[in-house]
Amino acid sequence: MQTLQTPARLALISLAIAVVVLALKAAAAWLTGSVALYSDALESVVNVVTAIVALVAVRLSARPADASLPYGYHKAEYFSAVVIGVFIALAAVLIFYEAWQAFTSEHSFSINAVAITVSLVATAVNGGWAYWLVRKGREEKSLALESDGRHLWTDVISTVGVLVGVILAVVSGIQMLDPILAALVAINVLWSGWEVLRHSAAGLMDVAVDPKLLSRLREIIAANADGAIEAHDIRTREAGKMTFIEFHLVVPGSMSVEEAHQICDRIEAKLREAVDEATITIHVEPEEKAKHSGIVVV
Repeated sequence: MQTLQTPARLALISLAIAVVVLALKAAAAWLTGSVALYSDALESVVNVVTAIVALVAVRLSARPADASLPYGYHKAEYFSAVVIGVFIALAAVLIFYEAWQAFTSEHSFSINAVAITVSLVATAVNGGWAYWLVRKGREEKSLALESDGRHLWTDVISTVGVLVGVILAVVSGIQMLDPILAALVAINVLWSGWEVLRHSAAGLMDVAVDPKLLSRLREIIAANADGAIEAHDIRTREAGKMTFIEFHLVVPGSMSVEEAHQICDRIEAKLREAVDEATITIHVEPEEKAKHSGIVVV
C-alpha cells in the first residue's frame, strides 16, 4: 500500500479535524439557540469543504508531468485556493442572511457551561491545528494547506469573539448583540476569503521568487560560472512546490559545446542545492550576444 506524502497526509488529517470541529460547534449552537454560534458553525461547514478541496489539490499537484501537462500539475493548488475563496464568500453570504433574519424577527437564546466548554474545545483544536497547518504548508510550499490554515485562524478569532459577545449579550440582556456578532463573523469570513484569493491570484500570475532567494540565486550563478562571460535575463517563477529558473549564459565563441555544458551542469547542481525542487533552463549564447548587464563573470 502506497504511503501518503506529507501534504496529502496533512490534508486528510485536516479534513478529519474539520468534521470533528463542525460537530462540536453545531452542538454548541443547538444547546444555546444563538444565531452567532450557528453562524460560527456555518463557517465550519466551509472548513470541511475547503479541507476536501485541499486534499484533492495536493494529491493532484503531486502527479508527475505528462504529455498533456509537460510542466506538471503544480498550479492545481492555486486553483484550489480560488475555489476555497469562493466557498468562504458563500459562507459569508449565508451568515449575513442568518444575521438579517435574527434582526427582523424576535428570537431567544441561552448560554450554559456545557455549550461554552464544547465551543472552547472546538476552538482549541482549531487553533492548534491552524498553527501547525500554516507552518507545514510553508515548509512544503503548499498554498492549499497554507490557505486552509489561514482560514482556520480566522475561524478561531471569530469563535473567540462570538463567545465573548454571546456571554456579554446574556449578562447585559441586549439580545440584539447576537445577530450583530453574526454579522461581524461574516465580515471576518469575507476578509479571510479575500486574503486567500489574493495569494492564489499571485501564483496564477507566475509570481517571481522572494527577492532574498533571487539574490541568493544570482550569487550562486556568479560563483559557479567560471569560464563564462556573463549571465543575463534571469527570470524566475513559482508554481506550488516547483520553482522555475531560466537565464542566458554567454560563453566565449571558441568554447566547445562540452565545456559550455560542464559550466551549465555545475551551475544547475549548485542551484538545486539552494532550491529543493526546481526546473532550470539555461540558454547558452556566444560572446557577441553579451549585454554587459546582469551577472558579469569576466
